[in-house]
Amino acid sequence: MTETPSDEGLASVCSARGCGRPATWALLWNNPKIHTPDRRKTWLACDEHKQSLSDFLGARSFLREVEPFSG
Repeated sequence: MTETPSDEGLASVCSARGCGRPATWALLWNNPKIHTPDRRKTWLACDEHKQSLSDFLGARSFLREVEPFSG
């Protein structure tokens, strides 16, 4: 859902479906059933979708950290 470093020149946008706003938050997560404990995947979120994306990941016990994003 997020862009990789090889996507240089592309804007980093919110990972919420249909949202094209610039990302201001990084939601770091992993699925403990398939990822090692130190592995982190990243979803990006705008201010409006930070809570709903955090709730989605948190309900599944996937959310590990939320930090400001300045991409």
